[in-house]
Amino acid sequence: MANNVDTKHVPIKPISRGLYGAVCSSINREADEKVAIKKIGNIFENCIDAWRTLRELKLLRHIQHGNVIDLKDVMMPPIQRRSFQNIHLVYELTDADLHQIINPSQSLPGNHSKYSLFQLCIPADNHKV
Repeated sequence: MANNVDTKHVPIKPISRGLYGAVCSSINREADEKVAIKKIGNIFENCIDAWRTLRELKLLRHIQHGNVIDLKDVMMPPIQRRSFQNIHLVYELTDADLHQIINPSQSLPGNHSKYSLFQLCIPADNHKV
């Protein structure tokens, strides 16, 4: 991933690899903060995945909540923007991802889903998790 990342980000190490891309931790030199960069390759190869990525971008651009990850930046390709294949999304760096929190192999109590939804519905300044 390092060769495709802009110069203000210094990749540190890979964090995870999933269905929609690879994630690595990085340092933003300009803001002097640790971030996570998700690379989604061949973004237009599968129409459904492209729509899911667009939906994620639109939702995260408008949601500012203490319990929802922050989308900090979208790296645009430097040359030939019309023919790019990969997209890099820059997020705040967290200790765990959603998959680790709601892993399907672990059984969750019945109220866990209700509580998670409740946390998203009330204003973030009323509580922090």
